Amino acid sequence: MLAKSMLFGLGVLTVATAARADVSVCISVSATGPASALGSTQQNSVRFLPPKVADQTLRYTVYDDATDTSLATQNARKCVNDQAADVLIGGSGTPTAAAIAPVAAEAQIPFLSLAPFAAKGDQSKWSFVVPQPMRVMIEAIVGDIKTKGIKKLGYIGYNDSLGDLTLNSLLPLAQAAGITVSPIERFARNDTSVTAQVLKIVAENPGAVLVVGSGAPAAGPNLALAERGYSGQIYHTHGSASPAFLQVAGASANGTILPVGPIGIVEQLSDDNPSKIIGAKYKTSYEAVFGAGSISSFGGYLYDAALIVATTTPKALEAGKPGTPAFRNALRTAFENLPGVPGVHGVYASTPDNHELADNAKSRVMTRVVGGKLTLLP
Repeated sequence: MLAKSMLFGLGVLTVATAARADVSVCISVSATGPASALGSTQQNSVRFLPPKVADQTLRYTVYDDATDTSLATQNARKCVNDQAADVLIGGSGTPTAAAIAPVAAEAQIPFLSLAPFAAKGDQSKWSFVVPQPMRVMIEAIVGDIKTKGIKKLGYIGYNDSLGDLTLNSLLPLAQAAGITVSPIERFARNDTSVTAQVLKIVAENPGAVLVVGSGAPAAGPNLALAERGYSGQIYHTHGSASPAFLQVAGASANGTILPVGPIGIVEQLSDDNPSKIIGAKYKTSYEAVFGAGSISSFGGYLYDAALIVATTTPKALEAGKPGTPAFRNALRTAFENLPGVPGVHGVYASTPDNHELADNAKSRVMTRVVGGKLTLLP
């Protein structure tokens, strides 16, 4: 019988069964802090993860990093030292994901990142990115801008590693499409105003503006642009595909175009979409507990990460028992040879040379916000 214990004082949730050689899945998410709109849905999703595979128990331990990179590092070390983790999952945002990666590499434990980030050096051997690569999403945005004949794109995004990652993808793609990116403005996740940045954008009056943020903070640019009468097309990345953005932005979000994973509009997918059935199951389970409209694409990344672990565990068990280097290395090898695992965000495939597991067009759909809801673009 599955037993659950929640130790809120320690910021840790443990879901476990009685004791034998369980597969230890240790998770660090931003359940509180500026990225809580992302991490809270991930923490909520733990109860829906597969408890067993091939008669092998999957034991989940969840820590809250409070959107703090130093706490994310500490949590990763707790996973290694206290939980004997076989796999690390986490990083609700790019900065916290980047903080976990070196700990995973040092301990030689595979790491499934819940946020896009660029692993460095030896970290790349042990790190795997579950969300869609930023390049895949930016390609869709740039393609839409080019189709509309827009030649100048304003940019406002986080002044952290997520913003850097996006710009590194955007600038060469925009140049190749004949699109000028100007001005380029940045803001912090905890900024309460982006008025100064938006005034510079409005002064140049580009044909479109790309906003790079996540959760509620991503609403700030929309609100400020609306206040100043900006009438061009506004785009967002998939970081804004959350109820928090839609609720805070309100009417200013309407008309915004953004690429999202299939789970973002699962009920609008065609019946032959590989994410349709599994996405509908996750959405129904989640909203039965947390209410209609509560699902977020970010919880879906955790859900898919656990599906990847469940899919690869039987093969890894052939190499060794959980808790051993042989098992962890076999799990890592399985992660980099995924043949096409369906999830709520698309189909996951990988090679030893490409650890971005959702690097394909099946992992994205283009949407427009209409009446405060995401609607599939034709």
